[in-house]
Amino acid sequence: MAINLIDGKAIAQKINEESRAAVAELKAKGITPGLAVVLVGADPASQAYVRSKDKMCRELGMHSVKHELPAETTQEQLIKIVQELNADPAIHGILVQSPPPKHIDESAVVATIDPRKDVDGFHGVNVAKVVMGDPTALVPCTPLGCQRLLIESGIETKGAHVVVLGRSMIVGKPLALLLMQKGPGGDATVTVAHSRTRNLAEVCRSADILIAAIGQPEFVKADFVKEGAVVIDVGINRVPDPTSPKGSKLVGDVAFPKSRRNGARTPRSPGG
Repeated sequence: MAINLIDGKAIAQKINEESRAAVAELKAKGITPGLAVVLVGADPASQAYVRSKDKMCRELGMHSVKHELPAETTQEQLIKIVQELNADPAIHGILVQSPPPKHIDESAVVATIDPRKDVDGFHGVNVAKVVMGDPTALVPCTPLGCQRLLIESGIETKGAHVVVLGRSMIVGKPLALLLMQKGPGGDATVTVAHSRTRNLAEVCRSADILIAAIGQPEFVKADFVKEGAVVIDVGINRVPDPTSPKGSKLVGDVAFPKSRRNGARTPRSPGG
């Protein structure tokens, strides 16, 4: 079976150029978009993610603020910082890096964020807006990125059967809602499957478009995918690899074929 890969890096570059132009237009009107990222603790993956967000903001011409807090930061201290950012007119978006340390009630922190600045799209107000199809909703970035990949790649979702493998509030549920909405990148018939779904491989094989976001390394095998189906792998999992200098490697939720034919391009991330 020949494999044609979506070049996510090229699509990400296009989106970044659009964002750069939008930022320049706002700055010409005296408005500099500001993003604040709050990190509690010293998780290496989260630190790298926060650095990349800060770097991209600056490259796009945005105002960027980082709050890197010790792991001992209390719930009250964290909420106080979020409230200060809510009141700061120079900050238009707030991201509190997930997951926080176990003593932090993440849902309470999310509920504290001003819904208008909730660029993760996790606040109940924005979740409800997505359900209602309200275009003013702030949508979680990964589901929106998946939909944009499909649109930019010319993959028709109208009338297609999409299976979303995963039911999290971060990816699975909001993505299903986006794909069901009317308009470009929508009008799909969506099945949300998960690890408890009966005959899971059979359900996945029925998909015209299969989106894997189950959080289990290389869970989706070849027998999950029918001939000609589109597969988007959202998963990022670190697994042991004795051959790697780090002793581990990153894999997706899909067991990607070890051999690729027809000059398929190397898969790329859709830009974060």
